[in-house]
Amino acid sequence: MAASIARPLAVEPRAGARVAGAVAGPLYVGVSLVEVVTREGFDQTRHAWSQLANGDLGWIHSANLVVSGLLVILGALGLQRRWVRIGIALYGAGLVGAGFFTADPGRGFPVGTPETVDVTTHGILHFVCGGIGFVGLVTACFLVRTTFSRVTGALFGVTFVAMAATGGAAWALLAFTAAVILASAWLSTVFWKGL
Repeated sequence: MAASIARPLAVEPRAGARVAGAVAGPLYVGVSLVEVVTREGFDQTRHAWSQLANGDLGWIHSANLVVSGLLVILGALGLQRRWVRIGIALYGAGLVGAGFFTADPGRGFPVGTPETVDVTTHGILHFVCGGIGFVGLVTACFLVRTTFSRVTGALFGVTFVAMAATGGAAWALLAFTAAVILASAWLSTVFWKGL
C-alpha cells in the first residue's frame, strides 16, 4: 500500500511542473495581445512587443516576461529529455532577463518618444538576454525532431534575424510576432507531451 501511494507522489511534481510550463505561452501571448490593443500609440507594424515594457504601464509587460520565463523554467524541470530541457530552460532564463532589462523605446512609443533614441545598456542587455534565450528555444525545437518542431524553430530563428537585420521593418515585426505565437503553442505542446 505504501508503495502505491509513494509512486504517484513521485510522478506528480514533474506533471505539475509541465502544467506550469504549458501555461507560460498562452499567458505571455494573452497578456501581450491585451496590451497591444489597449496601450495608446502602440502599432504592431512599427513596434516590437518588447517595447511594451516602456511607459507608465511598462511594468505589466516586464512582469509578464519574468513570470512567463519562470513558468517556462519550471516546466523545463518536468521534461524527460536532458538537452531539450536545457534549451527550454535557457529560453525561460532569456525571458526573465529580458523582463529585467527593458527594451529601448522609440518610433514614437510610448507616446511622446522621438522616432530615434540613443541605444542604452538596458536595451543592449534586453537584446542579448532575448537572443541567448532564442538560441535555446531554436536548439530545443531541432532536438525534438518533429516536423512541427523544426518548422517552429526555423521560422522563429529566421524571423528574429530578419527583424534585427531590417531594423524592424513592418513585415519582419509581424512575421516575428506570428513566430512568437507559434513558439508559444509549440512550448505548450512539448510540456503537455512531457518529452
